[in-house]
Amino acid sequence: MSTVLVVDDSITEIEIISSCLRRSGLNVITACDGGDAMNKLSSQKPDAIILDVVLPDKSGFELCRDLKAEASTSKIPVVICSTKGSDMDKFWGKKQGADAYLSKPVDQEELVRTVKQLIQG
Repeated sequence: MSTVLVVDDSITEIEIISSCLRRSGLNVITACDGGDAMNKLSSQKPDAIILDVVLPDKSGFELCRDLKAEASTSKIPVVICSTKGSDMDKFWGKKQGADAYLSKPVDQEELVRTVKQLIQG
């Protein structure tokens, strides 16, 4: 069974995204900021990562760039899921290495479809 790391500072968003992914048969681990995410990644390698952009310690854009630059996490697909949904935000997310960019409120079917496609590669 595949595992997804969900990084968001909103407990509500984490619950919505996590329950949606669990219903589709995925394991979910969660983190509330970039530091928490990096701690979880040091002990566990998920099959995909869902990142919010607005986080308390470093932005999802910065975190994505760091993950893609690090050999141990560079191959993990990253989906940015954010209220920042302008074309410029999406362009910038892709420039940081994001494999997909979804706007909030997220379409749950699209989220599951995107994550599963990325995991299957």
